[in-house]
Amino acid sequence: MASVLAKSLAGLAVAAAIGGALYVAFGEKPILVDLATVETGPLQVVVAEDGITRIRNVYAVSSPIAGHLDRIEYSVGDPIGAGESIAAIHPLDPPFLDTRTRTELMAAIDAARSSVAVAEVELTRARTAQVLARASHDRAIKLAATNIVSQSQLEKIEGELDLAEAQVSSAEAMIKLRQAELASAQARLAQPGQTNPDSGNGECCVNIVSPIDGIILSLNAKSEQPAAVGQLIAEVGDPSDLEITVDVLSADAVRVRPGSQVEITDWGGPNALAATVERIEPSGFTKVSALGIAEQRVNAIIALKDSPPADLGHGFRVIANLIIWSSDAVTQVPVSSLYRNGGDWAVFRMVDGRARVTPVEIGHMTDRRAEILSGLSDGDQVLLYPGDALEDGSLIADREAAD
Repeated sequence: MASVLAKSLAGLAVAAAIGGALYVAFGEKPILVDLATVETGPLQVVVAEDGITRIRNVYAVSSPIAGHLDRIEYSVGDPIGAGESIAAIHPLDPPFLDTRTRTELMAAIDAARSSVAVAEVELTRARTAQVLARASHDRAIKLAATNIVSQSQLEKIEGELDLAEAQVSSAEAMIKLRQAELASAQARLAQPGQTNPDSGNGECCVNIVSPIDGIILSLNAKSEQPAAVGQLIAEVGDPSDLEITVDVLSADAVRVRPGSQVEITDWGGPNALAATVERIEPSGFTKVSALGIAEQRVNAIIALKDSPPADLGHGFRVIANLIIWSSDAVTQVPVSSLYRNGGDWAVFRMVDGRARVTPVEIGHMTDRRAEILSGLSDGDQVLLYPGDALEDGSLIADREAAD
């Protein structure tokens, strides 16, 4: 009897082992998945784009006249005050003369010298006539006292004296005119290097001054050189008056409003800088992306709330995070848990160890998180990165717990 009972227990044990082996071999195995918990917390929708700092008002200093520019002693980054001279412009040297022009000018000089000599002769003649007229006038006055010369004759002699004096003045003026013509002809004969820029009217040059208190941002002409009218010499700006320009996609620009909050990061400092959108420019432009895609973009002008850091200068690269929507209490899930189910959004929700398809309605979305309007509650667990092996009711297990 005992042997029969032992044999029965042994047979049951063997049957149980075989059944367990079959269950393990052919039973359903759980799929290891990554899980995330639905939670309520703050959410911000941010448009992050590269930005460039720039001084709000950059003053371009140019040459008002053509001349010879002196070497500029300033360097880029040097401070400069309003009214301080950046550079000076001297008159240009005369051009070189060819043989024919030089011969013509020398002939003009000889003619001018001859004109001066003729004018001097005319002056001598006029002075002689003046002396004779004055002597006749003196005699006539004495004779008129004894009525030998009539009053009409005396008046005629006085008129001749006045005419003689006027001719002397005319001859003297003519000499000055001919001498000026001689000096002009001699000046035209001067060659480069023979003139003194500091001579003349007492003003050696024209000073180009800074219009504001600031720093020199760029120097377009450093060495001594000829300068044309309107040639750019330097750019001056105030580094404390910084703004940031960011080109955003036109689709994002319509969602950005003046006054929107902005965080400036990746500028080189440890902390983000607070800023606001000052304005959105009304016209866009086409820009080709790094992938070769033509995009319509719009410039957004951003103003810093506080004074800019001393290390932040003109033309620096920053990252502007434009906050277009935010809330302090939003039910949200990772974007990686969402997938399309028949055109609608859905997630796999873990219910009693199985994956259940759950349709959801989403609101705002960032590149990492999505707002859940309906379909999930705070504390629910959803699957991340749902694959093709998953279906409604699949047995699942937490990968982190299994490890």
